[in-house]
Amino acid sequence: MDRVELAAFLRSRREQLRPEDVGLPAGARRRASGLRREEVAALAAMSTDYYTRLEQQRGPQPSEQMLAALARALRLTDAERDYLFRVAGRNAPAAVVAATHVAPALHRVLDRLSDTPALILSNLGEVLVQNRMAEALYGDRSHLTGWARSDIYRWFTDPAERLIYPEGDRDRQSRAMVANLRAAHGSMGPRSRAGELVRLLRGASPEFARLWERHEVAKRFEDHKVLVHPQLGEIEVDCQVLFTEDQAQMLLVLTAAPRTEAAEKLQLLGVLGHQRFDTVR
Repeated sequence: MDRVELAAFLRSRREQLRPEDVGLPAGARRRASGLRREEVAALAAMSTDYYTRLEQQRGPQPSEQMLAALARALRLTDAERDYLFRVAGRNAPAAVVAATHVAPALHRVLDRLSDTPALILSNLGEVLVQNRMAEALYGDRSHLTGWARSDIYRWFTDPAERLIYPEGDRDRQSRAMVANLRAAHGSMGPRSRAGELVRLLRGASPEFARLWERHEVAKRFEDHKVLVHPQLGEIEVDCQVLFTEDQAQMLLVLTAAPRTEAAEKLQLLGVLGHQRFDTVR
C-alpha cells in the first residue's frame, strides 16, 4: 500500500469534482470548488473520520468493498478505478467488482435526476446505484450482497419480490426478465457470471427453467407498466432505458404523464421518501 500516493490521488480526485457533478447543491459558503471530505464519505457510505485518515496517510488498508465505494463516489473511470486499487495495495478489481463499477457517464445523468425514480443496473439486474425516489419506490437495495443483488435472482427465488407488480402483470415480467438474461448470456458466454446465474436459477426455479427453454431474447428500451406501492397503491409509469456502449449497464428512468393521478403519486412519493404512513392508501 502506497499511503502517500493513495492520499494524493484521493485528494486530487476529490478537488476536481464539483458538488453539481455528484448531484449535490453548491451551497453559499464554499471556499473551494471541490467536494468536502464529509461529502465524499457520505457518497461512499463510510465515516468522515475513516476517509480523512486515508487522505492524511494514516488510515488502514481499505478493503475491496471500500475501494469500490470510493471509486463510485469519486466517479472514477475504469482506468482510475484500477489505479486506485493498485496504490491501495490490492490486485486489479475482481471480475464482480469490475462488472459492477458504475459507468461515470450514466452516473452523471443519474445525479441530475432528483424528481423522478431512476436507478442504474447491470445487465444481470443488479442495482448498482439508485436515487432517493427509486429507494422510496423499490426500497433500499444497497445492503444486499451476492446474487441477492440481482432483481432477476430475487424475482425467481423470493415471492415477496413480485408484490410490486399487479398479479396480472407478473407472468409478462417473468418472461421479460428471462429474455433479458438470455441476451446477456449470449453476449457474455456460458462461462461468465450470466452463465452462472442461469445455472443457479435453473436449479432453483421450475418456472425459470420452463421459460429458459422458450429461447426468447429481448432488450427493452422502453416500456409502460404499473407498479404497486404499499401506501400509494398502483402507479402507472413509463420506463426509458439508456445503455452504455457495451450494453453492460443501463440507466432506468421512470416517469408519469403530466397532470395525471400517477404524476401526483410520484410527487407524493418524493415527499414521503422512506416514511410509511398507515393512513396513506
